[in-house]
Amino acid sequence: MQKRLLYLSGLLFICSLLPSAVYAQHAPKPLLEEINRLTEEIEREAIDWRRDFHQHPELSNREYRTAGIVAEHLRSLGMEVQTGVAKTGVVGLLRGPENGPVVALRADMDALPITEETGLPFASTVTATFQGQEVGVMHACGHDVHTSSLMGVASVLAEIRDKLPGSVKFIFQPAEEGAFDYDIWGAKMMVAEGVLQDPRPDAIFGMHVWPFPTGTIAYTRGPIMASVDNFSIRVIGRGGHAAAPWETADPIVAAAHMVTGIQTLVSRNAELTKGAAVISIGSFRGGNRNNIIPDDVELLGTIRTHNEETRQLIHQRLETFIHNTAEAFGTSAEITIDRLYPAVINNPELVNNMIAVIEHSVGQKHVMEMDPLMIAEDFSYYANEIPGMFYMLGIIAPDHTGPIEPIHSPRFDVDESAIAIAMRTMSYLAVEALFQLRD
Repeated sequence: MQKRLLYLSGLLFICSLLPSAVYAQHAPKPLLEEINRLTEEIEREAIDWRRDFHQHPELSNREYRTAGIVAEHLRSLGMEVQTGVAKTGVVGLLRGPENGPVVALRADMDALPITEETGLPFASTVTATFQGQEVGVMHACGHDVHTSSLMGVASVLAEIRDKLPGSVKFIFQPAEEGAFDYDIWGAKMMVAEGVLQDPRPDAIFGMHVWPFPTGTIAYTRGPIMASVDNFSIRVIGRGGHAAAPWETADPIVAAAHMVTGIQTLVSRNAELTKGAAVISIGSFRGGNRNNIIPDDVELLGTIRTHNEETRQLIHQRLETFIHNTAEAFGTSAEITIDRLYPAVINNPELVNNMIAVIEHSVGQKHVMEMDPLMIAEDFSYYANEIPGMFYMLGIIAPDHTGPIEPIHSPRFDVDESAIAIAMRTMSYLAVEALFQLRD
């Protein structure tokens, strides 16, 4: 026993000589309490921003008004501001100590081509031209909340800049919903134009509103959203009279077998214990009359996976299957697979380091680990470059009645009390990460 005590005493003495950087640094509680106070002070203004953005939505790559408001706000806080990044993106830098760590925070600004049906007093009546058609425009995915919340975080952190051990980069991104006027999505273009350089962030955080109860924060360790690839298949046969199919090479029958067989590519090829995968056909076009077998048929579909290995495997197997099936029916096939963006994969170490501060923000019972989703998000382009954490913010009020509308619904709305929660949590994450990353 005496030898053991001597050993432990010696070990404690050695530990006391180690540099303090060995131990994780945490954001001081008084600083978090100051964030709480500042969040309360700015909540009303953030809600007003949200309502203004909601009433004046802009489609992808056309977020000129939104970007102008964001840039003006960041300048008013004394930040270094870049505009025109990826066409309409805005980047603000709250500069801290020269050699301190850098944390990035991201919000997306674009709306969707949807006609709003919420009946809100600040509902959108905006219309725009989209793919040659006049359409309604609506923030049906919560990007108005994302943008206004991050503007609030900018206000909060600017007030405590002298107490921060590092810098914060605010990324307001265009075109998350689709690069309708450009070849690549907003996040990919922002990365290509250097948003993760000068200075390079050590970590990045992003969030998305989700139909969970207000106050809920949900996260994953690892994949949280899937990669997305779209594909088109043209099955080329030989048309003729439907009464004499033996004189034709029927592309409809060949395509029908393709649709059925495609469903086995996941179940019989992908190792699903490593991550989910989905292949779906969304369009089957061929022919225009009941007694005519057409010359060709077109299929349109999407591929979703949670890891790059499965993604590559499905691409290879899909091409092989389509060509072989076409040949078996005396037809031929052309297939094009468009790789859009990779899966959003949270850095497990970063997530583990942040859970405690999230629990401090909303309470332990309101923090949950969720199952990965099969929808996609271009936050992946940031998280592929630096450690990232993407999480979900609940926006369904406790007294909500009736059906819960999903994102992208013309009736989608949010509980605005979630905006303060969004500001506080993101501010906590930024400050906690800076203290943990400090040398």
